[in-house]
Amino acid sequence: MIEIKDLQKTFDDGKTVLKGISSIFENGKTNLIIGQSGSGKTVLMKCLVGLFDPTLGQVLYDGRNFVTMSKRERTLLRREMGMIFQSAALFDSMSVLDNVMFPLDMFSDDNYKDRRRRAMECLERVNLGEAWQKFPGEISGGMQKRVAIARAIALNPKYLFCDEPNSGLDPKTSLVIDELIHGITKEYNTTTIINTHDMNSVMGIGEHILYIYEGLAEWEGSKEEVLTANNERLNSFIFASDIAKKMKENSM
Repeated sequence: MIEIKDLQKTFDDGKTVLKGISSIFENGKTNLIIGQSGSGKTVLMKCLVGLFDPTLGQVLYDGRNFVTMSKRERTLLRREMGMIFQSAALFDSMSVLDNVMFPLDMFSDDNYKDRRRRAMECLERVNLGEAWQKFPGEISGGMQKRVAIARAIALNPKYLFCDEPNSGLDPKTSLVIDELIHGITKEYNTTTIINTHDMNSVMGIGEHILYIYEGLAEWEGSKEEVLTANNERLNSFIFASDIAKKMKENSM
């Protein structure tokens, strides 16, 4: 579980992007952070993983305050995290297998044979076992995202962060990625946090949704509750999507 308490972030230019956000992201759930561009969701995720230090507030990983940790403590905690970037962020000069093995080579004490076996298990989990010898430039964008997922779960993370995982993908491939992330969340009982603009993801796997507006937590709830939410800004954001409109019509 990850809990944030009164999280605030003000930059050196005096601009306050996060204005006191509190929320709880639970184990075994897909927790989605949504909001318009510039709302603060990317800054929030960067504060969660330590790329930014919040100005005020707490980030608690199962009760451990990430904000006040020493550099060594943060390094140890990061070994419990997996990250899927907006671009797959694969190493072009490495094979698919070597990309998945990279965090294992960095942080695992296992021998090469065991690291390779674990990497192959992860590739099989995302249905890419046969692509292990290929290079990123030889596979599709959707396959690259699946390689990124395999790499993110290689160390059996407790916490999984996904930054716009469906960016640049067609709807069918996006659905595959959503189902993979949701399935892995359940399988590993991870605390999964997803930044997304994709309303298909919201309506498909949104077990806990945090809507941010201008640095404030405007609304929280599930994909079922979002359809009847009494929040004008949220409704304007959500129902700009055709899929949300259709789901609301079908629920009436």
